Amino acid sequence: MSRAVHPGQPSERTMLTDPVRYPESAQSGVRTKRAFLLLFLTLLIPGSAQIVAGDRKLGRRALRITFAAWLLVIAGVVLALLNRQLLVSLLTNQWFSLLLIAVLVALAVGWALLFLNTLRIIRPPLLDRGMRPAVAASLALLMLVTSGGLGYAAYLLNVGRNTFGSIFQAGPAFDPVDGRYNFLLMGGDAGEDRLGRRPDSISVISVDAASGATVTFSIPRDFQNAPFSEDSPLWQVWPDGYNCGNDCIINSLYPVVSQDHADLYPESQDPGAEAMMDAASGILGIEVQAYILVDMAGFEQLIDAMGGITIDAGGWVPITSEEIPGSDPKRYFPPSEWIAPGVQTLDGYHALWYARSREYATDYSRIRRQQCVQAAMIAQLDPATVLTRFQEIAAAGTQIVETDLPRDQLGSFVDLAIKAKNHDVGRLTIGAPDFGEPGELFSTYPDIPLVHERVQETLAAATGDAEAAAAGVQEVDRAGVIEALPTVLPAQTVTGEITEEYLHQLAVNQDWSTLESLLADNGECSPA
Repeated sequence: MSRAVHPGQPSERTMLTDPVRYPESAQSGVRTKRAFLLLFLTLLIPGSAQIVAGDRKLGRRALRITFAAWLLVIAGVVLALLNRQLLVSLLTNQWFSLLLIAVLVALAVGWALLFLNTLRIIRPPLLDRGMRPAVAASLALLMLVTSGGLGYAAYLLNVGRNTFGSIFQAGPAFDPVDGRYNFLLMGGDAGEDRLGRRPDSISVISVDAASGATVTFSIPRDFQNAPFSEDSPLWQVWPDGYNCGNDCIINSLYPVVSQDHADLYPESQDPGAEAMMDAASGILGIEVQAYILVDMAGFEQLIDAMGGITIDAGGWVPITSEEIPGSDPKRYFPPSEWIAPGVQTLDGYHALWYARSREYATDYSRIRRQQCVQAAMIAQLDPATVLTRFQEIAAAGTQIVETDLPRDQLGSFVDLAIKAKNHDVGRLTIGAPDFGEPGELFSTYPDIPLVHERVQETLAAATGDAEAAAAGVQEVDRAGVIEALPTVLPAQTVTGEITEEYLHQLAVNQDWSTLESLLADNGECSPA
């Protein structure tokens, strides 16, 4: 005798032949498979579990949202392939990023609710007792991966949005000059023993707007007689250049203008940085368009946030942690520690000392170490590091980086940085040994026309222009202005192994000449 069927209820035959929607009469093993199948469907095609086993109206709504989200992802991939710059610009735009954050949060909440609805459809009381914990654990794991992943993406995007808003300025975008963007990069320090902030590390990064080919021009901090163009406000004060002797080395220009001539740059938030841009432009003969100032006191935080940097150090580098303000520290205290040669990972403290140590070495070796640290940071700031340490890197960045780069142009510069990673970096130091010989006073009495000529040669070699490269490679190689940098003077041969104890004893004995000879190779460094 068959069971009476009420209107709107499934027949007994339907219940027997459709265990996915009606699991009551299904066997235990079928119910278990059904539970994991519904979880799998909610993972791959959110809404499909509701279509086959639950509220079809809810499932149709969820599927529409799912397909719309897939279309957006596909559009993003296509845009990344066809116009990566536009995609990065959208992601870094303040309003678009806020909208995207809201969408990610909504999707995360919606997906979580769908999983909970799927759990209701599974009907855990119908499962064997031993399988209920496994289904619950699988549900929790899938919710963590899906909704948790979307929520974390929204969090990272919000952190980036706040970071970009804090560091970068609102202002008009600017175009490349002669096909290149030129940025002044400074490492500043405002120690207790000095008046105002002084940029001890001064470089101009010139990037080809089309290819990303990059050249780094390093300017020694003791460079004198920096010229200014007639359209620079500093022409009114120093028409013959910054030429008052040792008091006018280039790294003093920043505090002097900030304190005494800020009125020359009435619309600037940082007159000292503007002055340094004008000086760098006059020295190199190119237009420097923007600046990035890194506070060296916070440099350690950024390196630590990255998890350290790995380099192949060429020679021993001293750390002199005890100093007498205003004196030459090596004359009073031997180094408290040494950074050894070889491949090693440096934390923030040791990376800062490696970049800045100047005892027993030339400024050229110091500049090369700074270039090496910069290159290592760029090379090792990979997507995995950014994703896993994004909050720490962003927090350090807001504390130590100051720039006048326009926020709306950030997308194009990020895209340019990605292109730059595909090229070797050309380098030219505006001083010995690229100009003159070690010990000569080129930085005091520079030949500016020669500098301008060599700068143009270096840029021509870096652009990839076949004729310029073919005609200038040999000359550029002899000048030492591309990646094949000239070697520093070889260290004096010493019988026996060089150890930290041996070097320390030389410092205690004040044997400066031997130390300087042994450390002549401490500028030979490369990212590892």
